[in-house]
Amino acid sequence: MKSMFGLSHLWLMFVLGLQAGAAPALEPLRLLAEQVSPHVYYFRGQSGMASAGNQGFMSNAGFVVTGDGVIVFDALATPVLGEAMVKAIRSVTAEPIRRVIVSHYHADHFYGLQAFKAQGAEIWAHENAQAYLQSDQAVERLAQRRDALAPWVNAQTRLVAADRWLSFNLGKAISFAMGGLHFRVIDSSGAHSNDDIMLAVDEDAVLFAGDLFFTGRIPFVGDADSKAWLGALERILEVQPKFVVPGHGRVSTAPLQDMQLTREYLNYLRQQMGAAVADMENFDAAYAKVDWRRYEKLPAFDAANRVNAYGTYILMEKESLQKN
Repeated sequence: MKSMFGLSHLWLMFVLGLQAGAAPALEPLRLLAEQVSPHVYYFRGQSGMASAGNQGFMSNAGFVVTGDGVIVFDALATPVLGEAMVKAIRSVTAEPIRRVIVSHYHADHFYGLQAFKAQGAEIWAHENAQAYLQSDQAVERLAQRRDALAPWVNAQTRLVAADRWLSFNLGKAISFAMGGLHFRVIDSSGAHSNDDIMLAVDEDAVLFAGDLFFTGRIPFVGDADSKAWLGALERILEVQPKFVVPGHGRVSTAPLQDMQLTREYLNYLRQQMGAAVADMENFDAAYAKVDWRRYEKLPAFDAANRVNAYGTYILMEKESLQKN
């Protein structure tokens, strides 16, 4: 009996050892920076929603080499991705990373910030994001990401606040210069999120648009204000960029053409859900009646479309009440 117990014990330790060895390791990720213009580069995430399969790499970020330091726009969805960004930037330039500008405080755009803080970078973001960071929603979202994106988001992942919270005077852009390049931080808050900002790089005619601009997939709308979002798309055209780096999808070299998908999708949601509200039709029945064939083959449709439609249904109810 003693030998049988010993054999069983050894077998158990062997199995536990295999299980422990099978745990996913945090191997360094390698990102490739794609050049957009003489000074601007970006990282293009995969299509679809964040998952363990894509390790959260489903959004875009970018950087500008100014000659006197690097300006970064967004930090991707995990600290590991943030570290990979730093390494990729180092493969392009030895200039110090001086500043990170956050398009908005959604998880897939700012969870990598701690990697940049470790480099001594200064974080800029819209002042409206402060309320989110202090909310239960932020805590719940982090818990959800730790579960869904483990081990890429884990107990060591923390929510990093900005060093400078940007306050815009009547919507006027905040301008600054570095290394001979001129930048404009543009307030678009209240559209996709309460804290949207964009970054224009004037000499290169590049606009980092964050999640106000999507290419090749339907946008995530959720509880966004689609009416304000449509107005923000018009402001993108006012900047007259040659290149737009979207929050998701490939860089756009034809902004007017490429924004049509987002514009038409938002208008379609508003038309269909607005008609349902006007007819006092409940959401489930209204959603089932809509012809989604134009969009159902696009990336992120299955994960996002029903949520987008429901958020728009609620928004159209609010707009209807405001009219009365």
